[in-house]
Amino acid sequence: MSVVVAESGVDAGVAWHFGDPMREQRLLEQGVGLVDLSHRSVLSVSGPDRLGWLHSLTTQQLEGLPAGVGVTALILSPQGHIEHALYGVDDGETFWAHTEPGAAAAAVAWLERMRFLMRVEVADRSDGLAVVWTASPEAPDQTLISRAGLDSLGGQEIFLPRDRFAGFLDHGPRAGTWAYEARRIAAGVPRIGLDTDHRTIPNEIGVLGVAVHLDKGCYRGQETVARVHTLGRPPRRLVRLHLDGSADALPEPGSPLIAEGREVGFVGGSARHHELGPIALGLIKRTVPTDAELVVDGIAAAQEALVDPEIGLHVRPAL
Repeated sequence: MSVVVAESGVDAGVAWHFGDPMREQRLLEQGVGLVDLSHRSVLSVSGPDRLGWLHSLTTQQLEGLPAGVGVTALILSPQGHIEHALYGVDDGETFWAHTEPGAAAAAVAWLERMRFLMRVEVADRSDGLAVVWTASPEAPDQTLISRAGLDSLGGQEIFLPRDRFAGFLDHGPRAGTWAYEARRIAAGVPRIGLDTDHRTIPNEIGVLGVAVHLDKGCYRGQETVARVHTLGRPPRRLVRLHLDGSADALPEPGSPLIAEGREVGFVGGSARHHELGPIALGLIKRTVPTDAELVVDGIAAAQEALVDPEIGLHVRPAL
């Protein structure tokens, strides 16, 4: 089977598919398959103060986090806009996290500025560690660090040394990012930086209770999150788009979404799903009617609400 590698975009450098992306999607649904996510960035936070320190800086309840429990934590601006997303797990001594390709350096730099006198050490581990997603809920090697969170698509992410990477991928059939992204979009799991922009607040994308703990103490940006959660009606809302299957192409990420001739949002990631057909995620203005027909890059798109436009209650991704 020939390997097709993504030539551009955020996933450049890893396999897009291995000759039969629809078969690869079905394998993932059966709990079988490995996806190369080695282009994602990895960072670590060690030291006795790490969890309490991260707890004070992020949206997540991390104080007293048990070893092996996967979490998602966001770092917000003072205005509540998402700046960084950490998909992490603590092993009892170190908090390990992966994030978007190329994003670890900026996250590490920001965290370093916030250290003050805390007993923590922050490091970019992207050169030494790679991430592989496995569809199996069971870790194939218990000696490796693994993370299974609410947004892990029913599988888990494995952190492994890059010198073990090639051999590890021989443990099972491989699937490409096409299959992985189709699964993610179908589950309604937003990808920070692809399905979001610099103005996105957590309330708009349905991650309250997943990446935002609603009963923890103060953190940067909390006032915005709490106000919108309490009063409802976030400025924008995440939708799943069912695209016209007669079009050959998929929309480019960031392309404007049009309703009745006016721009109402933008499209994020898209893929051809083996059952749902061409699908995408989009972020649109709250005031757009839920039954409004949308157009993106000349492709008609029907919307499916993932975030309630009226009362601010948010759905969790469901597999």
